[in-house]
Amino acid sequence: MTRKDAGTEVTPGQSPDPVIEELSGSTCWALLRTVPIGRIALPGTEDIEIFPVNFVVDGSSIVFRTAPGTKRTLIGEGARCSFEADHINVGEQLVWSVVLKGPVRPVVGHDAIIATFDMEVPAWQAGPKPTYVRLKPQIITGRRFPIVAE
Repeated sequence: MTRKDAGTEVTPGQSPDPVIEELSGSTCWALLRTVPIGRIALPGTEDIEIFPVNFVVDGSSIVFRTAPGTKRTLIGEGARCSFEADHINVGEQLVWSVVLKGPVRPVVGHDAIIATFDMEVPAWQAGPKPTYVRLKPQIITGRRFPIVAE
C-alpha cells in the first residue's frame, strides 16, 4: 500500500526523509501493545478536544474506558476521532508515533459487553469508568525516527 506524501509516493518502510521510517500496519499494532496511554482527539463544540486515555489493543481496534463527562458526551453514540500514542527510547535514541483515525463508539450489546469483561484496561485516574469505548481505525500511520541533537 502506498500513500502520497507531499506529492511523492511513499511505501511502508520508505520515507521522503531518509531519517524517518514509515511503519507498516502490523508494526504500528505491535508498538501500540507496548504502551499503556495515548491521546484521543474529538471534535468539540468550538474546537478539537484532546484527552489522555489508558487503552488496550483488541485485535485491530483499541478499547478504553470512560466516565460521564466531556469525553463521553463528545463520543455520544459514535464519532470520528484521531488517536495518537508514542514512545521515546532514550537508550536507542529512537522515537515512534502511531496515529489511528476512524469511528469511535461505546461498546453496546450483550455479547460485546461480555467480551470486555476479560479486558484489563487500566485506569490511572480514580473513580468508576463504566463505559467501554472501541476505536476501529480506517487509517493507520506510523513513523519511527532517531533523536537528533541540534
